[in-house]
Amino acid sequence: MVDDIANPSDEHSMLREMLRDFVINEVEPQALEHDRDEKFNRALFDQMGELGLLGLTVPPEYGGAGMDATAAVIVHEELSTSDPGFALAYLAHSMLFVNNLAYNGNEEQKARILPKVCTGEWIGAMAMSEPDVGTDVLGLSTTAHQREDGSWVINGRKMWITNGAIDDEGTPADVVWVYAKTGEENGRVRMSTFLVEAGMPGYSVGQKIYDKTGMRASNTAELVFDDCIVPAENLIGIEGQSLLHMMQNLEIERLTLAAMALGISRRSLTEMNRYATERSAFGKEIRDFGQIQRYIGESWAKYRAMRAYIYDTAAQMKLGQAGHRLDSDGIKLFSTTAAKEIADAAMQVMGGYGYVAEYVVERLWRDSKLLEIGGGTLESHQKNITKDLGKDPDAINR
Repeated sequence: MVDDIANPSDEHSMLREMLRDFVINEVEPQALEHDRDEKFNRALFDQMGELGLLGLTVPPEYGGAGMDATAAVIVHEELSTSDPGFALAYLAHSMLFVNNLAYNGNEEQKARILPKVCTGEWIGAMAMSEPDVGTDVLGLSTTAHQREDGSWVINGRKMWITNGAIDDEGTPADVVWVYAKTGEENGRVRMSTFLVEAGMPGYSVGQKIYDKTGMRASNTAELVFDDCIVPAENLIGIEGQSLLHMMQNLEIERLTLAAMALGISRRSLTEMNRYATERSAFGKEIRDFGQIQRYIGESWAKYRAMRAYIYDTAAQMKLGQAGHRLDSDGIKLFSTTAAKEIADAAMQVMGGYGYVAEYVVERLWRDSKLLEIGGGTLESHQKNITKDLGKDPDAINR
């Protein structure tokens, strides 16, 4: 019998304990500065590699830790109690690129690239969104055409790419998982996936994006592919079959984004609960007032509900296998909005102190909004859930 769904084994408990120490000693001291300066902390990222966290879900033979979806949730939750922006950079690398390659690349690709991204020698990214295309992935305009020698030529632009640039000088990510259209068949888009590496002709950063509302400790960039030449061996799987691994990896992406919401919620609840005891008004601790009790009580209930839903979904999820869309959409739909509401409640309880960066919750509030947009909008989750329940109404009663 599992006593704690969030720590189902000694290994998971040890991972969480290690992460909490790491967050207190290494993440928290730098979080305010790197958010304020809109800087990605490469040295901190390298420390994650030294701890074996960058290849968390990668099989040990490729340099990874070989852990499961629950472990991925633990890491993203703990990091996000302190620095969601840094956690987002970690997610883009470890889940969107590294996990994707571990479960969808061929042996040559995995043997050559995974050891480098597991240590942090290389920083990875995933490029799907475009200036005019977000949720409608089949509407992308980036194209790839195969040449006579078997290599591919990619043309297009990708937008809002986390880790797309790794510094302020516009250095592109070392390796990017790129989705491109390779033709049409029976009126349907054929989408294929390519590994584009730094130094390949025609691959560059168009711009690093500044002045984001939140997640400022992660780099966001536009990537440009201008007659970018990619060797034949950098095609992932079979030409035209991107949607298969795209759907598989979207599920772990949405799970870990929900885990980030959980970390934001936990820290926001901690801060408002502490402040409600420390602050007095009219001769009483403010926690004695009904308005404050409503903020804290409702936030606790939302936090506990999302915690149970997230870790239950993680326990059911098998990495590299599709089939969990209903709940991966469900947890992200519920948790991301709840996190924003809990952070907002914390700001309200803390008043003016909640509104300034030194007291953390205003940053968590800003960071939380991106979670309702990135990795699938709220509207896309509502559509998917409704569609899936239409196909499988018995899911409600199982």
